[in-house]
Amino acid sequence: MAFTSFRFVVFLAVSAALYFLTPKRCRWVTLFVVNYVFYFLAGGRYFVYLLATTLTTYLAAVMLGNMASKNKTAFAEAKAGLDKEGRKAWKAAFARKKRFVLVPALLLNFGILSILKYSGFVCNNLNALFARLGVGGELPIFRFLLPLGISFYTFQSMGYLIDVYREKVEPERNLAKLALFISFFPQIVQGPIGRFNTLAEQLFRPNEFSYTRVKFGVQLMLWGAFKKMVIADRVAVMVDNIFGFPETLGGCYVAVAALGYCIQIYGDFSGGIDIATGAAQIFGITLDKNFERPYLATSIPDFWRRWHITLGAWFRDYVFYPLSLSKFFQKLGKAGRRVFGNYIGKLLPVLIPQFIIFFLIGIWHGAEWKYIAFGVYNGTLIVLGILFEQPLKNLAKRLGIRMECFSWRVFQVLRTLVLVALGKIITRAPGVSASVYMIRSMVENWDTNIFWEGGMLKLGLDEKDLWILFLSCCALLTVSLLQESGVKIRETLAKQNLYFRWAVYLGAVFSLVLFGVYGLNYDASDFIYRGF
Repeated sequence: MAFTSFRFVVFLAVSAALYFLTPKRCRWVTLFVVNYVFYFLAGGRYFVYLLATTLTTYLAAVMLGNMASKNKTAFAEAKAGLDKEGRKAWKAAFARKKRFVLVPALLLNFGILSILKYSGFVCNNLNALFARLGVGGELPIFRFLLPLGISFYTFQSMGYLIDVYREKVEPERNLAKLALFISFFPQIVQGPIGRFNTLAEQLFRPNEFSYTRVKFGVQLMLWGAFKKMVIADRVAVMVDNIFGFPETLGGCYVAVAALGYCIQIYGDFSGGIDIATGAAQIFGITLDKNFERPYLATSIPDFWRRWHITLGAWFRDYVFYPLSLSKFFQKLGKAGRRVFGNYIGKLLPVLIPQFIIFFLIGIWHGAEWKYIAFGVYNGTLIVLGILFEQPLKNLAKRLGIRMECFSWRVFQVLRTLVLVALGKIITRAPGVSASVYMIRSMVENWDTNIFWEGGMLKLGLDEKDLWILFLSCCALLTVSLLQESGVKIRETLAKQNLYFRWAVYLGAVFSLVLFGVYGLNYDASDFIYRGF
């Protein structure tokens, strides 16, 4: 069920009406039922995967909670007779016992995700390797269709389970409530990835109807649909035409396609998140922020702090910190100080886990070599950025460059955008070799024919479409700059006169109707991150 479809709008309206008409103490039950109706309508035959994740997460969390409760009582009784080393040994032994519950649950759920998403890729490459080595036999290749939102609900449920293991949250002992947390329908398609300690209480409480909240939610959904249907789906026509024929077009076309794809994927993904966030807001639920104007970032680390924030936070809390603070990397840091000196040695426990994180983020995006290359590319940039951050600051100071002035910030933003656009070429090109060819062509085969003799008009968009795209991007940039300066758009609009407000509302609706991209080849359900 596409977020931009009339069917979804009707489903959301009916669901919200049912929710607020339900007695307060039962509203979470209505939301639970609505979630599963949505999932069945969107792809009910894959329900078994969601059910498996929900049941295993519930059982493991309850077991961990019971173990923690018993251990707390036993430790309180034995504490007086234990010295410092004894208490440390007790805690270590208990952590080992908990891992016997946690690890199988993690392996099972990430195993399901890995088999469904990556088994074909692995078998294909192993078969190619066997053929090259002359080894007989061939591994069977199974093609699986990914269940709706499996990456997102798997990460969300496993994050909750790790938090229970760490005793940061109490296990939810009501199976239906946990199922509601895992399957909340606005975020199941493409996130954001929620945390139990911030989302669960909002889902379970009897939220009151609020006209202001509903109004703000609908406004955010309209803005998301505008970014998706007017901007992303329009620029996609041009992007597809250029990336579809990488060998026949010059470097200037590649540069336009790279910038266009940056616009497309941002409009597509952030637009979908806006629709999800607005839909949740109608029910009185605030989802975690997932974007914070990433194309205004001043560095690659800053970009990833602003882009898909919840995914980065998940990897930071559940992968980076455990790796960086582990005994192995602490010992590696000490050894690095002896070999490479204090500066590099001190950074090793940060640099290597950071590279691993972005390697995994690349794999998370898809089962293709180009996504692995994308992860390596970003991991390398992150490592170099951390490694040379202080030396570059010292160099700028020696050269008399004022790093706090506006012109330097503009330079940083443009530099970061170029690096980001190069990374987008890697993920959008047909393969790694094609992306290398396209990047090289921007240096070796630069021509400006695209700007003359109607070159832009040969890419699938007519003059009217190009003007709509240009003006829409100007609107997007203006809103982003206002938000970056601290202006709250919806709150500011609410303070304006009635006629002005409704002119804006109606203008937004008519822009979708008049300028949204439709047609025989248009698939409104085809959000890019839905496939990740």
